[in-house]
Amino acid sequence: MTVEESLSVFERIASRGRDAGLWMTCTIGAAFGCPYGGEVLVKDVVMMAARAVASGAHEIAIADTIGVGVPTQVQSLAAALQDRLPGFPFRIHLHNTRNTGFANAVAAIEAGIMTLDASVGGIGGCPFAPDAAGNIGSEDLVFLLERMGMRTGIDLEATMATARWMEGHLGHRVSALLSRAGVFPAAVTEGPTV
Repeated sequence: MTVEESLSVFERIASRGRDAGLWMTCTIGAAFGCPYGGEVLVKDVVMMAARAVASGAHEIAIADTIGVGVPTQVQSLAAALQDRLPGFPFRIHLHNTRNTGFANAVAAIEAGIMTLDASVGGIGGCPFAPDAAGNIGSEDLVFLLERMGMRTGIDLEATMATARWMEGHLGHRVSALLSRAGVFPAAVTEGPTV
């Protein structure tokens, strides 16, 4: 469907959600690049986010669905969104298809987006992205953030064990790396909680 059709559908769903008293997140997929339309303009994502907020969204998730975004794009988009919708909660959903997902996570945090999506083992992904690597791995992200001095509250050992368990059930290695490489001695965690 078109962007306009998608926004219209969200408006109808949001109306029902408001009536039911539900918390609503609107995810703007392919916010950095579209497999069909190419580059996505910041102004278009900001317009979609503003419409979703006007419809009743409580949170906007910005998704790099096909893994084409780079840190400068994350920073520009975050700044534009925060300028248009100051104080509104944003989350970011990143894929590591072109090995930029973790750099984008750091850029998002530096830009003030403190809620990040990830998946244990880095499983999942977009069926429309050729040779997609999947989501950024939770254990890899936790390791990165905690080594940077941020507290996540996530049990890294348990997360790595879950990734290894998943490999056994999936019958192949997951894309996240930490469960293979292991944890380096713990960093001091004195920074903000992410």
